[in-house]
Amino acid sequence: MKVMIIGAGKLGKKLASAMLNGEIQITLIDSNPQVLERLKIHMDVLTVTANGARKDVLEELNISNYDLVIAVTSSDETNVLISSMAKKLGCKRSVARVRNPEYAYQLEYMKKLYNIDHVINPEQATANEIMRYLMESYSFYFDEYAKGKVSVVNLNIRNLPDFVNHAIKDLEIMNEIVIVAISRNGDIIIPDGDIILKENDILYIMGQKNKIKDIADMLKTSMKKKYIRKAMILGGSKIGFYLAQAMSEKGIAVKIIESNLERCKQLSEQLPDNALVIHGEGTDIDLLEEENLAEMDAFIGATGFDEENLFMSLRAKQLDIGKVIAKISRQSYVHIIEKLGIDMAINPVNITASDILKYIRGGRVISVSLLLDGQAEVTEIIATKHLSVLDKPLKDLNLPKGIIIGAIVHKGKVHVPNGDSRIQNGDRIVVFSLLSQVPALETFFRLKDGR
Repeated sequence: MKVMIIGAGKLGKKLASAMLNGEIQITLIDSNPQVLERLKIHMDVLTVTANGARKDVLEELNISNYDLVIAVTSSDETNVLISSMAKKLGCKRSVARVRNPEYAYQLEYMKKLYNIDHVINPEQATANEIMRYLMESYSFYFDEYAKGKVSVVNLNIRNLPDFVNHAIKDLEIMNEIVIVAISRNGDIIIPDGDIILKENDILYIMGQKNKIKDIADMLKTSMKKKYIRKAMILGGSKIGFYLAQAMSEKGIAVKIIESNLERCKQLSEQLPDNALVIHGEGTDIDLLEEENLAEMDAFIGATGFDEENLFMSLRAKQLDIGKVIAKISRQSYVHIIEKLGIDMAINPVNITASDILKYIRGGRVISVSLLLDGQAEVTEIIATKHLSVLDKPLKDLNLPKGIIIGAIVHKGKVHVPNGDSRIQNGDRIVVFSLLSQVPALETFFRLKDGR
């Protein structure tokens, strides 16, 4: 598969990194030669310094021979232009990033008008992910697969003191759930039954959704839905806007703290009456306390500054606010967050990359989620009768250690597989994989005819 990525910003780099491990030839185009030079040191991709919106550039690069073009420059209009032009010049499929809230309600129309196959809005996708978490209201971060039957959760083992200093094989609950990965002091461990769990390990657990209740009971946390009635958003960014809009529609009283006066005026005009926009510095503790931060059910740090989001989220957590979420963009902060105890750190780049990867793989792959800041992924696959791994014991597949089949849903029932389990036609399979093992994953789940 040949893919052209136009725009070597954070998302362009993340997509290139995620796809490098598969059988994909990548061409990365950007007008900044310094950016491309730095990328070439770390990635085995073809880089071209050029304006990807020029017809002659696309023709010179034989765009008609490409299977996909992904336009992720800093300009929405340029991305739409590139995606449309590439299709007209013979590229099979196109993806455009469109971020402006003014376009949010006409994306489907734009796709049809400009013949674009897929449009992604990172900020809206991020707001949707935050809302999903808030409305479900578990006390730890989770994701769902197989139509909600399978959950993947991550949590700090300090909340499970009975697990500390015990081998995984000695934990009774392990018959019904799988620890697919451990994050320990910045390292990723793919565990076996003999691994001893240590204090402050971050566990990534997969299992039947109903069995997660047992984990919640250990955390002394009710699985009942805790309704969010009042929320505070730090930062009137695009994410803050989409989030406030969604909360207002759910009847949640929301306050947005924004330091830019002009932005405050815009938000006040665009948002419903139950969204209160306050002009002020988000790091002003006195201001937040005056606005009753301690009485909020949820706090979301959504400014453009990771440090500000983390600092104020930590303060909100100290005030025992039920749900505390911080938007981050720097990979280096991931391990700090694990130690701070913030409920959820969300990276718009990972969310967007997951969406695009799901679209690229299509067909049998119906869900892709990047975990561990993009170092691993969880993929949901539907088994068809032409799949080469059907009806073989899992122990005979010789899966690499970095690939774990965490759940098989057969005829609507979730099974935590063992070595004798077999994948059958129509099953839904939820698989954890290190990014380095994605090529092996794609090989194992290839059709019998090699596709």
